[in-house]
Amino acid sequence: MKDVIKATEEERVEARRTCERIARSHYENFLIVSLFVPRELHQHVFNIYAFARTADDFSDELDNPVEARARLDDWEQQLRSCYAGKYKHPIFLALSETIREFQLPEEYFLRLLKAFKQDLNVRRYATFADLLAYCENSANPVGRLYLCLFGAHEEKNLPYSDAICTALQLTNFWQDVSVDWEKGRLYIPLEDLNRFGVKEEDFASKRWSKAMRALLQFEVDRTEDLFREGMRLTRQVPPRLRKQVELFVGGGRKILEAIRKLDYNVLEQRPQLSKWDQISLLGESLLGF
Repeated sequence: MKDVIKATEEERVEARRTCERIARSHYENFLIVSLFVPRELHQHVFNIYAFARTADDFSDELDNPVEARARLDDWEQQLRSCYAGKYKHPIFLALSETIREFQLPEEYFLRLLKAFKQDLNVRRYATFADLLAYCENSANPVGRLYLCLFGAHEEKNLPYSDAICTALQLTNFWQDVSVDWEKGRLYIPLEDLNRFGVKEEDFASKRWSKAMRALLQFEVDRTEDLFREGMRLTRQVPPRLRKQVELFVGGGRKILEAIRKLDYNVLEQRPQLSKWDQISLLGESLLGF
């Protein structure tokens, strides 16, 4: 472990570049989103994203769960060392600057790691409440960290930020039903399958039915309700963050719209935003529609 304070300027510059490379190579929408992120915050967004992206890759891309768990445990230990002023990996050197400048709570990073570890052994969720509990760790900390960067981390803002982040996570689940199934995961709550008379075998055989359609419509509708609730955040945050919120919510809602246009059949085709959708979304934000 190296001492953060004793790091040379050359080491700090290279650490920042490492985070930027990771963010720009993975974060497809960064160029659009960054139009509304003040330039002085770009590097801090890179640093947080690089931390989370690297940890997520451990849980998603390593075939051996034991190895993945060991890597995540090590990443957690490096995080704790970072808060103690020590670092080994350059990502933590860069992240230490963001943590120090914005007084970021360690809890939020630990909750993200808890979710990544949960992905290693939890493949089904019995109830919607169970799924929401997962989102509290996998998604909501990201929004709260964002609030910290923009000086808007106030108690009154947290419920609405959480609603948006949970809705974005759920949208991703409904968008990637087939993708997740191939990985052995099903995020649609089992209680909902039972409610609509859908069997897991229907996903395996990609059997489309009225029951499956009703199930997906139910999930999409209540996700839309969460977006609607979260949009109250735009009344309470600074203008420079308001555009960010509108873009995030707008992007999520357009994915839901794409699912509806497929008549909710996400088994045969993965819904996604076209280039025109992205341009349209950007135009709406710029013009204040």
